[in-house]
Amino acid sequence: MAPTPRPRRSALYLPGNNARALEKGKTLPADVLIFDLEDAVGPDAKADSRAKVCEVISSSSSVDYQPREIVVRINGLGTDWHDDDLAAVAASAAHGVLVPKVETGKEVQALAAALDGLDAPQPLRLWAMIETPRALLRVEEIASASDRLAVLVVGTNDLVNDMHGLHVPGRAPVVTALSLAVLGARAAGKAILDGVFNTITDEAGFRAEARQGREMGFDGKTLIHPSQIAPANELFGPSQSQLADARKIVSAYQEAQAAGDSVITVDGRMIESLHVRDAQRILALADLISELESRAG
Repeated sequence: MAPTPRPRRSALYLPGNNARALEKGKTLPADVLIFDLEDAVGPDAKADSRAKVCEVISSSSSVDYQPREIVVRINGLGTDWHDDDLAAVAASAAHGVLVPKVETGKEVQALAAALDGLDAPQPLRLWAMIETPRALLRVEEIASASDRLAVLVVGTNDLVNDMHGLHVPGRAPVVTALSLAVLGARAAGKAILDGVFNTITDEAGFRAEARQGREMGFDGKTLIHPSQIAPANELFGPSQSQLADARKIVSAYQEAQAAGDSVITVDGRMIESLHVRDAQRILALADLISELESRAG
């Protein structure tokens, strides 16, 4: 049950109790929309927001959200709302259900079993938030626990808080944790998204943090405001220079194969099979992005 490859450069949280934000999501160029029933919704509004979100994403007008990936962040295990949230999303047209504060592989297995017990469609992906010290020390265990699990999302705000750390430019207090998260996700063959950037008005700061996340290997970034979508799409998508280099590498590889040569060079660099695989991955991602953007109109 391998996850369907798709771009996840930008994943925007939309508060589940804000009808205007839910409607605006239909026009935004984010790769992923995360309808939030957890942090954005107070206790008294949980049930109403759950019903509204599931109605919106499953109604005839939900076609307006396509081709965006639709994910619902539910309330965590052990909360008063978790079971009802999970059941509602399992019966909806969502593509994914994001569960906060997942800490062990057993929890992932229990969530996957619960979805099976609810007769959730097989294409419904399980997403897990990695946002506690305990979770960060078990990332590979969590990521490998179920084939239904497709994406990990790092919750940097909760992580910094639990570490008694500080939010600083460059994120030195959590760089080790971020690297562990990427390593665990890649070891299990799963996608992983970086945490949010809190200062909406600081575009330079956002770009610096997104660039850092891309350099570390994240597939995309979770966002709290529409203004962050364009720079996230830019920084987590292949650049023109990357695409040009990837095309050269693939072309040189194909020419070498046709000629029976074992040595491949591009612009004076020795090219190995790992470079070819990465070039092919970059070109495939660019094709998926192009398809997504053309479908979005």
